[in-house]
Formats: sequence, structure tokens, C-alpha cells
Amino acid sequence: MIALGLVLLVLAAFPAVLAFMNLAVLQGTPRHRPQADTLVSIIVPARNEATNIAPALDCALASVGVPVEVLVIDDGSTDATAEIVRAYAARDGRVRLLTAPPLEDGWTGKVHACHHAALAARGTHFLFADADVRLAPNAAAILAGHAQATDAKLVSAVPRQVMKSLGEWLIVPTINFLMLGYLPMGFMRLSRDPGLGAACGQLVLVEAQAYRAAGGHEAIRSLIHDGIQLARLFRRKGYMTDLLPGDRLASCRMYKSFREAWAGFAKNAHEGMATPVALPVWTVLLFGGHVLPFVLLAVAPSVPIALAAFLSLGTRAIVTVATRENPLSIPLHPFTILVGLAIQWSVLLRIGSARRAGWKGRLYPVG
Repeated sequence: MIALGLVLLVLAAFPAVLAFMNLAVLQGTPRHRPQADTLVSIIVPARNEATNIAPALDCALASVGVPVEVLVIDDGSTDATAEIVRAYAARDGRVRLLTAPPLEDGWTGKVHACHHAALAARGTHFLFADADVRLAPNAAAILAGHAQATDAKLVSAVPRQVMKSLGEWLIVPTINFLMLGYLPMGFMRLSRDPGLGAACGQLVLVEAQAYRAAGGHEAIRSLIHDGIQLARLFRRKGYMTDLLPGDRLASCRMYKSFREAWAGFAKNAHEGMATPVALPVWTVLLFGGHVLPFVLLAVAPSVPIALAAFLSLGTRAIVTVATRENPLSIPLHPFTILVGLAIQWSVLLRIGSARRAGWKGRLYPVG
């Protein structure tokens, strides 16, 4: 049991050390002003977003530090999304309403909409933001300035995740925990390896010329996880990508229930962790480092197991505080990891509804 405890301690210590290093890297990132000739095209794909689109536009139009245009592409909405955007466009010339053509074979919905919106954008940089994202006034300027100063052709950030229900607390925190605990960001900034490409699809800024040269969304037309797929695409084409701390750049409430969160995470799983090679490894890392220590602490406690549990929960607490997530979710950490793994395995094994990935009324075959 002592040997097992030491193994679990190592599994818990690894993300603890990496999270500490990553937070130091991110928080030490300097800010840069964008160049004088910069124009950021804020692109918002919208499908039945009548409850979200007005606040999203208000925040985008409040941008400071860089000129912006705001393009909303209505992707087959059956609610009042288009009417709301049309009213904004009548009052502010920076707003344009675009209509996505019917979804073509071999394309996924959001990727298709973003592709067509990018064709109409005039900016030096494109900032793709989901309709449920609320941009801070300086977000576009900070992202564009960082891209220009570092020559990163794609820059992304995870917005502050707003969570108000138990279901959200159980699932959504995995985004920041996995990114900060398992992605070596210092090395990411030194290498163009596609395997180190990471981005949050909620908030992605790209340089327009590099985006077109890389093939843009058209090059990932059949994929769903647009953030990570764009980052990997740019790196395969020889471009650098980067991440910034996003908790003060934007906020986002992705889902409003456990069911919504499960479906949302499941739709991206088969392009990330849920593969026959990756998922067993991730299961050892996550179950061993963040679930098993708490189980054994209750039935067969030892010093190494207690330290592993302490490190696991401490890492989660540090990540939660640093990203300004709801601290009430911290005690749920072992269950968050357990539910996250359950989502991944359900997709890999194609159990029930996980046999098909889908969102906003569309279904796509998995794998």
C-alpha cells in the first residue's frame, strides 16, 4: 500500500508543479499595445441566440484600445437573433449581420459559419467569440497587441467560467484544470509542435493573413473542436500560437445544467481525450492522481495517500482562485474528475447518446 501511495503522490504532484509553473508563466506575460493600423473583426457565430446576442454585442461594441468591426453570422436561427442584430446594425455602422448559407456536406455547423463570416471580414485580425462570451473592453486590444509583439499568429484565452448550478460546478472546471495542470506552457511558447497546440474555442484571435494562408476553418471543415483544431493547424503550417490568462479578458456561462454541460463536453471529446490510445493514459493520470487518493484515504489511509489528496485538492484550489471560478466547486474536485472521465469513456465506447455528437439541433457521427 505504501508503494501505491507513492505512485499516487507522484501522479498528484505532477499537475501541482506544472500548474504552479504555468500560472507563473501566464501571470508574467507583459501586455502590448496593438499597432496603429490594426483593425479587429469580432466574429460571432449565432444560432438561436436571442437571449445572448444583445449582451454580446454591447460588450463587443464597448471595446477600447483598437478599432473593431462586429460581424454576427446568423446560422439558421428560428428565433429573434437576426432581428436583434439588425436593430443594432441600424444604430451602429460597426455591426454587420451576415447570413450563413445552408450547411454543406462534410462541414460542421460552427466551423461552416465562421468560415463564411471570415470571408466577409475586413480586419487585420479576426477575433472569434461565442455568443455567450462577454468581452472586456480591452480584450480585443490585448489579444491583438500580444499577437503582434510575439509574432503569434493565433492567440487564445479561456474566459472566466461563470457557473451557477451543481451540474456546472461538476463539469466545467475541467477546462482550466486540465490546461493549467497538464499543458507545459513554457515549452509551448518555445516550440511549434502541433501536439502542444491549445486554444479555447470560446475566444480565439488569429492574424488574418496567416489564417487565410493556413486554410482557415475550411481546413478543419469536418471537425467540431474548432479551438484546439485551429491551433494545431496553425502549428502544422509553421505558425506560433499562444495562450493568455483570460479571466479578465472575458466571461462566459457555457451551460445552465448538468445535462447541457455533459452534452457540450461530449461533442468535443472524440477529437481530444477520447481516443483508444489517449484515454487509458489520461485515466491513469486523472483517476490515479485525483480520485483514488480520496477513496483510499477513507479506507486505507497513509501519509503518501494523504499528501496525494492534499496536493490534488490544493492544486484545484489554486487553479480555481487564479482563474476566478466559483470556489464552491473546489470540494467537488474528485467528482469533477470522475464525471469528466465518464463523459470521455461514454464517447469512446459510444454508449447511448454519445454515439453521435451534436449541438444546437445538429448531429454529427462520432469518430
